[in-house]
Amino acid sequence: MKSQRVTFAGHGGDELAARLDLPQGPIGAFALFAHCFTCSKDFIAAKRMSAGLAARGIAVLRFDFTGLGSSEGDFANTNFSSNVEDLLAAVEFLRAHFRAPTIMVGHSLGGAAVLSAAPDVPEVRAVATIGAPAEAEHVAHNFLPHLEQITKEGAANVDLAGRTFTIRRQFLEDIRGHKVLARVTKLRRPLLVLHSPIDQTVGIENASEIFNAALHPRSFISLEEADHLLSRPADAAYVADVISAWAARYVNVPMDDLTEEAEGAQVTVTETLQGRFQARAVRGPHRLMADEPESVGGFDSGPSPYDFLAIGLGACTSMTLRMYADHKGIELGRITVEVDHGKVDADHCADCQAAVEDGTKRIDRFERRISVEGGVPEGLEAKLLEIADKCPVHRTLHRDVAIVTRVTADDDGTAPQGG
Repeated sequence: MKSQRVTFAGHGGDELAARLDLPQGPIGAFALFAHCFTCSKDFIAAKRMSAGLAARGIAVLRFDFTGLGSSEGDFANTNFSSNVEDLLAAVEFLRAHFRAPTIMVGHSLGGAAVLSAAPDVPEVRAVATIGAPAEAEHVAHNFLPHLEQITKEGAANVDLAGRTFTIRRQFLEDIRGHKVLARVTKLRRPLLVLHSPIDQTVGIENASEIFNAALHPRSFISLEEADHLLSRPADAAYVADVISAWAARYVNVPMDDLTEEAEGAQVTVTETLQGRFQARAVRGPHRLMADEPESVGGFDSGPSPYDFLAIGLGACTSMTLRMYADHKGIELGRITVEVDHGKVDADHCADCQAAVEDGTKRIDRFERRISVEGGVPEGLEAKLLEIADKCPVHRTLHRDVAIVTRVTADDDGTAPQGG
């Protein structure tokens, strides 16, 4: 994904900060993403979902509403109606400088804003909400203890997620007067409602109300075990997968040939620039994500490099055993290969005598466990172990290998300079 910083004028003329996340290859569609109440364009789930959509050929504009994140303006002077107007300003920015969005996605209160704005965007072909309230007034539960003060005194300072915001009476009056479900009935666009049944911030009943108010085509996806903020990387990735696959039915999202790079025999690995380690691996039509666990600073959004190495060994082993069984006409049940990897002290590894004799102190140890559904035919266990060791990847790991590395030119045609 390529991410560009852009700005545009919001509803009141304030400069709004935004990011346009672009696919590496052709753009199949533009999407507009609206974040949750008092969040920003850079909250982690928004970044993950945007990266996931970009990886599938969808360019995504995510921005900070007036007075939030890096955008100008005073949050105290904003309300739900101004958020909707900011969304329409974002639509106009895309329309003028790129292409109008054909997909609109909103999370939490941003979902309610998207439902309210989308009927006024003729280019939109698909709308998706994630954990959205059925009415804007739902957000008032965040400052229930302050409602009397806001009503009587006109304003109150409210602590929300560790930050202090000024909520004014006009904000309450605005959310009470805004009827989101009435706008849903006028949507007349394909709608996808995603919601967690255990959402403690916006209850699942809100999804039912939105779904029932909408006309067909309408769809619902249960985000089982997900929290409201989609804090687990797997949940945000799943949402991106579902939205991109669903939207492809209604907009021009190329699902089979998303990019033109790496169409040859090589593997291309490119940083996504999301987090410290996340990278996108491409081999022909195949797309994979590589990452590191959260414990070392990654998102855990894909296998680690050593995981991929273990995957290669396990896959090669199962394929080699299947080829042997088919060639010999042996009825062999489904093969499963488990592979563990670790770095161990060679002196304490009973199975590593060759490495010890070579003088190596620390070695990489792969442990392979092969199981066969229905059991291994009698007398065949030793032969399976022998054949497993003939797997080409196994042999490669035991050979001396040559890795040739070259530094190529940057995109602008200039070679990088040493320093």
